[in-house]
Amino acid sequence: MLLTCQTGFESLLARELREVHGLAPVETGPGWVRVAPGSDSAAGESSARATGASRPQHARTGGAMSDFAFAHLALLAPLEVRGTSVNALAARVGEFFVGSLQGEPVTAAWPCVWLGPLETVGLSRRIAAVEDEFARSLRRRLARVARLATPGLPRGGSVARGLFVFFSDFGRAWVAREAVGYGQRRMADDAQAPSRSYLKIEEAYGVLDREPQAGETVCDLGAAPGGWSYSAAKRGARVVAVDNGPLKGGARYHPHLEHRREDAFGFHPPAGGAFDWLFCDLVEEPHHVLRNIVAPWLERGWCRRFVVNLKFGRVDPIALLQTLRAPDSPLIRHAPGARIRHLYHDREEFTVVGEVEERG
Repeated sequence: MLLTCQTGFESLLARELREVHGLAPVETGPGWVRVAPGSDSAAGESSARATGASRPQHARTGGAMSDFAFAHLALLAPLEVRGTSVNALAARVGEFFVGSLQGEPVTAAWPCVWLGPLETVGLSRRIAAVEDEFARSLRRRLARVARLATPGLPRGGSVARGLFVFFSDFGRAWVAREAVGYGQRRMADDAQAPSRSYLKIEEAYGVLDREPQAGETVCDLGAAPGGWSYSAAKRGARVVAVDNGPLKGGARYHPHLEHRREDAFGFHPPAGGAFDWLFCDLVEEPHHVLRNIVAPWLERGWCRRFVVNLKFGRVDPIALLQTLRAPDSPLIRHAPGARIRHLYHDREEFTVVGEVEERG
């Protein structure tokens, strides 16, 4: 399979595949890693564990937490195509797609996704030109199928069937009929949002496939300047923003937001109480956050769902992943369906989302 990631994090994705999942990277480039043939089923099996679908377990990955953190999209069983011109590349992609249908009924919308490392100057124009030529050719050959094509990426954790094309350079692409999306995507900004971190929480909702609702309660630890608090409050949730620092922008005087000037590590609900959501985005050592916030909040049932950022700039991120997935991790013990992601809007950090398992 071929997995995409945020450009600059290819070596960490390769290490995760090798050291955490026992897979064998054979080639890397800007924003992508290719895994040896024979490993293609692992992405689908990881997705199945995350979503509860019935697929066989992968012997090397072991459990619901073993889907990929650094990967954004996995192309399953990709085929390499090459060409020196736009027309040649479009023709080869078309041959692959039409040939792969083999009488397959296409009666619903299907994803038609074209990607590549857009930091490569001029590559985005090349991809767009090949995509346009492919679309014109498909309309001539299979007009009804062409009308059902949509550009959207698959939802996080699900195997999607359609056409997925990833350009590794101007004359080389990888094509696949199936892909697994892990939920990362670019988000639109909000002029009232106090900080760039607003984009991370908006993206995290898509990974969890849920967002705060009107009337729900949210505790935001380390809230300032208030991007995450504002995101929940504008949806009608009641937010307690905990931080000694000031709130700004749309969070500053929001009617659904209460600012508590307290230390995040000392704050917790009143006896017998719980929040619907825990938000936590602290510039702190990640193991300290895991021990002193994540563990007690999950163990004591102080929240029902959570979005937590863990900074790995000063620790080994692969070792941190292994800690998060260890049997004694509070995630495994209290939120076994939790997902660890390196988001599109993340830098040197993981975003962890999940729901706390109800006590029997």
